[in-house]
Amino acid sequence: MVKTYDVGSLPPRIGQDVIRRGGRRYATLLPYMGVGELEDIKMFEEEIVNSFIDKLNAGIDVPNYPQLRDMNEMFLELIGGVERRGDGYRVLSRVVAKPFAVIPEVEAIKRNASRIAEAAGLGRFEFKICVTGPYTLSSLFQDRDDELLRMLGKAISEITSNTIFRARRGEATLLFIDEPAFGFLNDPLIDYGSEGREALLEGWEDICRAASSKGVEAGIHLHNTSDGLFWDVEHLGIVDSHVHDMLYTSEATLRRIRETGKRLKASICKTEFDALIADRLGVEATPQSIGEVWSRIRSGGLDPTKFLEDLDLIYRRLKALIERFGMENIPFAGPECGLRGFPTYDCALECLRRVSEAARRLRAESMSI
Repeated sequence: MVKTYDVGSLPPRIGQDVIRRGGRRYATLLPYMGVGELEDIKMFEEEIVNSFIDKLNAGIDVPNYPQLRDMNEMFLELIGGVERRGDGYRVLSRVVAKPFAVIPEVEAIKRNASRIAEAAGLGRFEFKICVTGPYTLSSLFQDRDDELLRMLGKAISEITSNTIFRARRGEATLLFIDEPAFGFLNDPLIDYGSEGREALLEGWEDICRAASSKGVEAGIHLHNTSDGLFWDVEHLGIVDSHVHDMLYTSEATLRRIRETGKRLKASICKTEFDALIADRLGVEATPQSIGEVWSRIRSGGLDPTKFLEDLDLIYRRLKALIERFGMENIPFAGPECGLRGFPTYDCALECLRRVSEAARRLRAESMSI
């Protein structure tokens, strides 16, 4: 049975400063000490919990925690031994997870698990955790080497272990490494046969092993799969990329699935909103015409859901991937990436609803055969 999950991000409905301050303070002792300004903490918690409930009510089977903060900064804040310097970071001492570091968004879900389950009409819910991978984090550093990749991998694996929970009303069942920077550049650090390549493999393995040791299946979210290093991660179970990535079209993918036992998440709808606008405009699409559409959306003169891919197209993509790879190799389906770049929060939820409906339609069709 194909289940749905999302990649994580949503358009924020409250100010970024509030989200950042609340997120930094949430998993500390401040809420219990009665000191300082706690309004940001409460607003952060409410936005995470309510957005997560909205994902469940949109029909997503295993929603990711709502990712409303910068995916790099939120993890570097949990890691010690680094310092921000201008537009980048540098290593000060050994790079390690801060003591008892957990992902605040997941902590908010944990503390409100009963409330979430009741609001969604569920006895128990599953959810997904995403962590920014060591390669993507390393790209922010002024000096990069194999040891940095190893240290970042170990730090993220410790944060993973600290964060995963299983409670009476909810539990984490998926952990994904998010590596959007991987595969696009010819990076000498990870050349074939290099120490850096081996270090990245070790970093990914540390994170995936931390998840599997807690009974959670590990996966990786990529934007480009031209470099197949991910196939070699032993404890990695699921691979996920963008709609038109070679992962879903290459003849080698099915062979690699059979060799490694890994499976795929079917990416069944596009999420880059400029591309969605361009698809709808067709031959009339230019930077100027796309900008004009955005202006009309922002002024309230145009419904952004007009530019979402329709349910039939999303369903056909899912069915085609099932036919190509087999139901046993496609346990999950969802949008290709996060929805932070969508014009409105409601538009993002409508995208999730269409994905959920496509999966429901396929399940109903499979049961009738």
